[in-house]
Amino acid sequence: MNSFTRSVDLLHRVMDATSLRYQVTANNLANSEVPNFKRSTVNFESELKRAFESEENAKNAFQLARTDSRHISLYEPYDYRDVEPRRVLDYTTTAKANGNNVDAETEANNILQIQMQYRLLTQLTGFEFSQLNTVMKK
Repeated sequence: MNSFTRSVDLLHRVMDATSLRYQVTANNLANSEVPNFKRSTVNFESELKRAFESEENAKNAFQLARTDSRHISLYEPYDYRDVEPRRVLDYTTTAKANGNNVDAETEANNILQIQMQYRLLTQLTGFEFSQLNTVMKK
């Protein structure tokens, strides 16, 4: 996979995760006064990092010869394209007497950060395609 395709694919995946993060955070904010509601977060970047590290480790790993497809491989890298964002419930904290752990101010701040991150990602995507456009003109 060339660097352009990989970059655009990664940007697409991160934009999808950011969109999900926005939806989850907006849901948290909407339910900030509901008794016993537990806030959710989205886990994506740490899994993506783990996939990239496994790809790097596979390049430097000791390789065994496999003479049969039934043989177990020593080290199989985790493909970044298999990484999906997932929701994680926070059951460990309680911020209010009613059992709710959502801080409305923090969630509102998170929404602003998510919006700025999404804007940056769209600009990066536009930059990738503008580079391609420049190459194709020549």
